[in-house]
Amino acid sequence: MPSSLEVITGIFILFGGGELFVQGAATLALILGIPQLVIGLTIVSLGTSAPELFVSMGSLLKRSDALAVSNVIGSNIFNVLVVLGSSALVMPLKVESRLVKRDVPLLLAVSSAVWGMASSGKVTWQAGLALLIALAINTIWEIRTAREQPQEIKDAEPTINIKPTKNRWVKAIGKIACGILLLTIGSNFLISGAKDLAISFGWSEAVIGLTIVSAGTSMPELITSLVASLRGKTDLAIGNVVGSSLLNQLLVLGSCALFSGSNGLNIEKVLINKDFPIMILTTMACMPIFWTKGRISRQEGGILLALYALYLADQLIPHTLPSLHQEFRLVVLCLVVPIILIIISFKTLRYWYKTRLIKP
Repeated sequence: MPSSLEVITGIFILFGGGELFVQGAATLALILGIPQLVIGLTIVSLGTSAPELFVSMGSLLKRSDALAVSNVIGSNIFNVLVVLGSSALVMPLKVESRLVKRDVPLLLAVSSAVWGMASSGKVTWQAGLALLIALAINTIWEIRTAREQPQEIKDAEPTINIKPTKNRWVKAIGKIACGILLLTIGSNFLISGAKDLAISFGWSEAVIGLTIVSAGTSMPELITSLVASLRGKTDLAIGNVVGSSLLNQLLVLGSCALFSGSNGLNIEKVLINKDFPIMILTTMACMPIFWTKGRISRQEGGILLALYALYLADQLIPHTLPSLHQEFRLVVLCLVVPIILIIISFKTLRYWYKTRLIKP
């Protein structure tokens, strides 16, 4: 099978496996009497991040640390720039929840901490364990504080509608098993195809992970957020992006580091020096966007998509048009970056000025 077809097949199988896993796990949770709000905050979020988990763990087992790590970084960049940007183009996203005050700063703190852990060139199993403990603490905190949110925010959480049928236990467990099987098969297809593409194009596994693989594993987040936007549940669309980005680092990267054993999870220098900082900068860029009258406009969504196009170009031009790489970098550094920094600074100062005026 051609490598490109393997990648496409793997993405479709991963999506189907994730859907089955969520349906089965949600049904089982309802049978056990777990509240729907808790299911929405845990199982549904885990389902959209399941492709990243299986692909990164599969890459680790095949000794492709670069693919495992770049998949996480690329997925987070894709989530913020493409998923959030596309959702805002469909419908301006109104930010009603605690995202500005709690979740986005938390994502920024976690991203910075992970970058610090990786700066030595390895993420140790101890660091992986710490990330998983942080995930457990954050999940408990989410569940406890979710009940204190306003009613309109609770209504934005995903609801699970399960019709009462016979043998629900058997069907739920069967869906979970089939979901895990499909996720395993799909991840193997995607990893195999991605590695073959890297060889045929002469690209590194890190570049493939940052572009093709991360975009493929992020399709569930993209579809979930787009559907939520079309239905007017804009808080769910935004929360899906932030929650998935947190899970990618705490769960996916944490699990990979933990199971890497005494050798640790190897991190390539290019990821440390370039892609980790870009991931953090994209998260920082969300802060002033969220402050703009409590909404993300279509224009801001378009800017996010344009930034992802520039990121893709920066990844691919060195391998496709190497003679233009230096000129492209010069334009980005001297023109695009200053404009973005000016916009972010302006929005930040305006937000602080307005908040000071509102205070008595």
